[in-house]
Amino acid sequence: MSEIVVQLEHVNIYQSGNLILQEVNFEVQKGEFVYLVGKTGTGKSSLLKSLYGEITLTEGQGNVVGFDLKQMDWKTLPFLRRNLGIVFQDFQLLTDRNVHENLRFVLKATGWQDEQLINQKINDVLAKVGLENKGFKMTFEMSGGEQQRVDIARALLNSPKLILADEPTGSLDPETSDEIMQILFQIAKEDGTAIIMATHDFMVVNKFPSRTLTTEGGRLVAKA
Repeated sequence: MSEIVVQLEHVNIYQSGNLILQEVNFEVQKGEFVYLVGKTGTGKSSLLKSLYGEITLTEGQGNVVGFDLKQMDWKTLPFLRRNLGIVFQDFQLLTDRNVHENLRFVLKATGWQDEQLINQKINDVLAKVGLENKGFKMTFEMSGGEQQRVDIARALLNSPKLILADEPTGSLDPETSDEIMQILFQIAKEDGTAIIMATHDFMVVNKFPSRTLTTEGGRLVAKA
């Protein structure tokens, strides 16, 4: 029996009172890698924001990693987000501290207290993204590709069932993009983590083919 991580039915997504996407219906299974493609302004980011509760769901049914999106409020939202990993295009790392301290900050903020377990978890996620010996480095000293790896490591800290990646290769050169894609596909395969990746980089989509959903004309369309 496969596990459904994301399920949206008859969902309409609004931003600032405007209908952005209508009649959104899709499911994502455990360990599945799904692309979300479409031109800028067609609703990719709005859909991602709905999935992690930044945009409130008011019409239709939505369930993400066991949480009902319609029931989200300021009390329940942190529990949803603790089961998600979010990877940003602009990294959003803390520049005044090193890699290890960036990751420790997130674990402490989400309730981790045992320093031995914290260090072990940080070492585990850095190894997964190929940065085993880079914990001491200041983030501003790192290349864009290394910073994106740190961002992915941060997304893995609480062993999420779902990672939402918003243009994770958008500012990277092709070779570094390939390395990041290989890491993401490996995480989906080995950890069973579902990944939804918004992108408009069709070179990446063609090189690493997977199921693709497209935002166009106010709707979400499945492309084979």
